[in-house]
Amino acid sequence: MSSEILSEQETVFERARIEAQLHDYWHDVDRNWGRNTASYYTENAVFGGEAATYTGRAEIAAFYQYRIDRGVARVAVHSVTNFRATFEGRDRALSTWYLLSFAADGQPVLPTHPPIIIALVSDVHERQADGRWLCARRNFDVLFAGGTKPTNLKVDTKS
Repeated sequence: MSSEILSEQETVFERARIEAQLHDYWHDVDRNWGRNTASYYTENAVFGGEAATYTGRAEIAAFYQYRIDRGVARVAVHSVTNFRATFEGRDRALSTWYLLSFAADGQPVLPTHPPIIIALVSDVHERQADGRWLCARRNFDVLFAGGTKPTNLKVDTKS
């Protein structure tokens, strides 16, 4: 990992790339059931929060596969706002952003309601040899929750 500092222009460009990738990720979750989401993470990434933690691409993929395998139609919108990023060198970035998650089982059009979760999310991104940024760590700090229950493989399947 290089500890060189990015120029101002590079910082703006790389920040925009990471943010665009974040939006692509959540679009995949909302419109494609998260089928491609594991590819946005490093091999040993950690994806976690208060209720459960998933370590590695395989566990992250299993979480999203669980959502598909439930066999229940679900409408979800994961909205990202207040994205901020800092760089610890040319190949490592830290970001924070807020996630507003709207979700309910059923077919559209569903009644509106407040978000089921509002969370401050902290990410660690690592630039790969091909230049792509992958998430090495994603931590959800839930600030508000209520209404519809979120889907969670490790919580929902506990005996």
